[in-house]
Amino acid sequence: MQSQILPSRYLVFVLVLLGALVCAMLAPRYPLALWPGAAFALLALVGIVDVLQTRQAIRRNYPIMAHFRFLFEAIRPEIRQYLIEDDNHEAPFSRVQRSIVYQRAKNTLDKRPFGTQLDVYEPRYEWINHSLQPSEIASHDFRVRIGGERCTRPYDASVFNISAMSFGSLSANAILALNAGAKRGGFYHDTGEGSISRYHREPGGDLVWEIGSGYFGCRDAQGRFDEDRFAGNAAHETVRMIELKLSQGAKPGHGGVLPGAKVSPEIAAARGVPEGRDCISPSAHSAFATPLELLACLDRLRTLSGGKPVGFKLAIGHPWEWFAIAKAMVESGLLPDFIVVDGGEGGTGAAPLEFSNHVGAPLREALLLVHNTLVGLNLRAKIRLGAAGKVVTAFDIARTLAIGADWCNSARGFMFALGCIQSQSCHTDRCPTGVATQDPLRQRALVVPDKAERVYHFHANTMKALRELLQSAGLMHPDEIGPEHVIRRISSNEVRSLAALHHFLEPGALLHAELPEHPVYKVFWPLARPDSFSAPPSVLALRNNRLR
Repeated sequence: MQSQILPSRYLVFVLVLLGALVCAMLAPRYPLALWPGAAFALLALVGIVDVLQTRQAIRRNYPIMAHFRFLFEAIRPEIRQYLIEDDNHEAPFSRVQRSIVYQRAKNTLDKRPFGTQLDVYEPRYEWINHSLQPSEIASHDFRVRIGGERCTRPYDASVFNISAMSFGSLSANAILALNAGAKRGGFYHDTGEGSISRYHREPGGDLVWEIGSGYFGCRDAQGRFDEDRFAGNAAHETVRMIELKLSQGAKPGHGGVLPGAKVSPEIAAARGVPEGRDCISPSAHSAFATPLELLACLDRLRTLSGGKPVGFKLAIGHPWEWFAIAKAMVESGLLPDFIVVDGGEGGTGAAPLEFSNHVGAPLREALLLVHNTLVGLNLRAKIRLGAAGKVVTAFDIARTLAIGADWCNSARGFMFALGCIQSQSCHTDRCPTGVATQDPLRQRALVVPDKAERVYHFHANTMKALRELLQSAGLMHPDEIGPEHVIRRISSNEVRSLAALHHFLEPGALLHAELPEHPVYKVFWPLARPDSFSAPPSVLALRNNRLR
């Protein structure tokens, strides 16, 4: 996309420069012009500094005008600072969390005075229990090994990584900064389904190559999966794992279209699509049609990649579809090396309103279902679980690990580290900070070396905070966190540990004739079939026999 000759965001700066010039010309004849001339000159100096500095993208993109935003932020009512509820009244995302990201990314003090800033008697308030014998942990570099029995090149992943965000959705400079930060910090960068661009490869950071239903980067001219192209990309040394995306939390069950006007030569080259034409991502895969075929496809990808870990990502919808995949694992013996559970509350890009708010299970319920199913089949120790869905702080990570995850991914946390201000203009190509735009002038404001440092510091400081949480609880590694460590308030006078609040299956419980006393397993587990994702007639009959 080409920028305007004089973008409107520079208009004030240009007018100030013209005002200073006019006053300078009038001053010899009209001495009083010196006064407004001095004011214009001072503002012009501010604008020049804004354009030349590299620390704040919004000042580079909006010289002079950006300072009005900072002024309004400084005087906004402080009572609104702390908590903002989402439209669906689920997991609140607070300004405190966002400010913590900014402070950690800038490597500045993130301590808060005067105790907790949340209402500890408000339902949904959560905390982690501490120990009277705190531990001492030498390093904050927590790792989890990913790779099953059929994997010959396992990967030791950080417990906190960059979630899927594609080149095309994010700018080239944003991708460069994310990957450079991941390289320095030793954590991975998920490519998103837009495939691997040169901006992913240049810094040399670890990559998880996400493959969606459009098979970008490994497709033929008809949009079908191409084994040769896949093998060529998968062989790259920076590609550490392969992730097949079945669905995503932002818009599960929904395909995508990148308008032809945005399909630049670089995006076309990365995705393997024609330049200037609409880039369509179908809502379903064409390389497989059944759970058994899915697992065979994953096994083939592992072979073609040279033995690298292969898994899939999904948002949970119909429970019988996930159960069908689980049953196919038991029947075929083919296991993914990992599964990433994407919560319905996640997502950083544009999506239809109803999909953002009301489609897909939230992370907690989705993760519990997947974790419990694997435990009930005695497969949990063989398959690693990742999780994503508004995971930003060290406590978010600890809580997610406590209910079954092995590691977490974050998208919005790392976008904040890049300088995202949540202007919610991602879909307009007019991102004010250069994060989510293909406009070359707008993304120029995002200075890669500076933002790469912030990505690195955000990750490192969050891991240090996680280490402090573990030490306070008397633990030595994140894999020791259990649901008994996290407590949740249910009402003003009642609390429960996550262990008591949620239902956890016993190992092998789904292999017994007597199924667990849980309605989801009791009803839907017997109906799931390893050879089909479709709802059997007996499921449809439940419309007239509702569960109570």
